[in-house]
Amino acid sequence: MEPNANKAAILQFMDRAFNRGDLAAVDEHLAPAAIDHQEPDGVDFGTHLKQVITGLRSAFPDLHFEIHDVLAEGDIVAFRSTMTGTHLGPLHFGPASPIPPTGQRISVAHMHFVRVVEGKGQDLWHLWDTPALMQQLGAPRASAQVAA
Repeated sequence: MEPNANKAAILQFMDRAFNRGDLAAVDEHLAPAAIDHQEPDGVDFGTHLKQVITGLRSAFPDLHFEIHDVLAEGDIVAFRSTMTGTHLGPLHFGPASPIPPTGQRISVAHMHFVRVVEGKGQDLWHLWDTPALMQQLGAPRASAQVAA
């Protein structure tokens, strides 16, 4: 597929899956052997992604990703996004889990790089500002320990 078609597929996926909670979009837009490069080897990306979407939408029922600065070249689509929502449900995230609802509005920056093969996401590299999320929710900061 050409870069513009890849870009359109990714934008449609983000809207359907994250903004509307349509988990069928994961099966339709993700290659069966897709890899999330932030997860350990052997993790089923499709199953994991559905859990992430469900968890985020449970914690933030008004979850929305605004997409910015989309670039596509070859089979790579890169974009910056801002995740917003209101924390109305428990958030299961890392060692501080679960974080009980705070009622706080959040705005969290993300960067995504997706390799698209034959119209489906094959590889994901993704970063998000988790310290900003934790700060906005009032979660305790992890204390740095220095080895003596």
